[in-house]
Amino acid sequence: MNREIFREYDIRGTVDRDLTDDVVLNIGRAFATYMFERKKRVASIGRDCRLSSGHLRDLIVKGMTEGGLEVIDLGIVPTGLFYFSLFNLDVEGGIMITGSHNPADQNGFKIANGKATIFGQEIQYIREIIEEARFVRGEGVYKEHGDIVKDYYNFLRGNIRIQKKFKVVIDAGNGTAGVVAYPILKEMGQEVIELFCEMDGRFPNHHPDPTIEKNLETLRKTVLETKADAGIGYDGDGDRIGVIDNEGNIIWGDYLMIIFARDILKDHQGAYFVSEVKCSKNLFEDVEKHGGKPIMWKAGHSLIKQKMREVGAVLGGEMSGHIFFADKFFGYDDAIYATLRLLEIMSKDAKPLSEYLKDIPRMYATPEIRIDCNDSIKFDVVKRLTEFYRSRFKVIDIDGVRVVLDKGWGLVRPSNTQPVLVLRFEAESKELLEEIQQTITGDLERIMKDYNKG
Repeated sequence: MNREIFREYDIRGTVDRDLTDDVVLNIGRAFATYMFERKKRVASIGRDCRLSSGHLRDLIVKGMTEGGLEVIDLGIVPTGLFYFSLFNLDVEGGIMITGSHNPADQNGFKIANGKATIFGQEIQYIREIIEEARFVRGEGVYKEHGDIVKDYYNFLRGNIRIQKKFKVVIDAGNGTAGVVAYPILKEMGQEVIELFCEMDGRFPNHHPDPTIEKNLETLRKTVLETKADAGIGYDGDGDRIGVIDNEGNIIWGDYLMIIFARDILKDHQGAYFVSEVKCSKNLFEDVEKHGGKPIMWKAGHSLIKQKMREVGAVLGGEMSGHIFFADKFFGYDDAIYATLRLLEIMSKDAKPLSEYLKDIPRMYATPEIRIDCNDSIKFDVVKRLTEFYRSRFKVIDIDGVRVVLDKGWGLVRPSNTQPVLVLRFEAESKELLEEIQQTITGDLERIMKDYNKG
């Protein structure tokens, strides 16, 4: 068994190479043991539309029921509806089978204990159970729950009020979100133009990842051609959102959070908002300016959700388009729900979406930059860089090092899932952006070179 499939936030690998039948069956068995040790017996299971997901479901269910679990199968659903089941069905945890935005030959498992996804050492504990072959035995039960979409729609009808009709383009990238988003948007009176909403686990039109600009090209073009009010892109399992405004501009996750935070703060002054170290300083400053309490935290959906629970935050979010509503919702990432909340905000105002962020100071930023760095040294390299900068600048070291400068910042953090360092830079001018990037990249390369010499 390849130990590398047990990541920080989930279990992920290439089907048949890493995720062999024996490995997947044992993941189901190990989860049953994990639940049994916590005196839990009922779990839900959902899957995305990848070609491999049905077979993986069969193996996982076999392992879970062999361990005595009662398994409630939700069928093919977006990840948000799997999370919804944790709060609205009589279950005590579960597994979502999804490769998210990864290539079609890959797949994975998001694992929940109670209402929260496990991460870090808890995922490694699942691996340890497998390596020790420490599996409980019992006679479980398999049931199907075919009404989770209906349950979800019933909740949305009582939660969302969109007071105007908009023209909205949705691009599901042939993932699971389109078939759920389209009917409820239509029911709520919206004119919806569909792009790639038929589920197809080969993802034949474009990769289902709305954080990559080229994957939004058809969406942007369609918004402009049809004079739509907004364009919405979903990733493969519907937990991340990408947004195009009426002028064809991309609204990245951190700026989308500004729109949501401003609306929430009208009723919840002093509320906490959690976002990650890669986000624009405009987000943190704008939340504070409008009476909120921003918290900069570690990257990763499980870590953000945990921090939100700790402080009682009303909203969390990441640059990658994970948006976590605890205001009127359950605190997890659901791109369909985020879509409806955005249209609800727009329906309370006369201005187009492109006007919502016009008062934000102009900043220039790089996308995420990834530099190869061996897993065995990446944390030490960042530690050395942090100490180098600590005596020179203000640094934030909750997740890597974010160097805070007068008119910009730079970030270097070790990836939790890959042998790479993740970099991002932001500044008030293009010239300053280039200067900050060159300086920090140069210091990083010197430290990596010294480290390799040593």
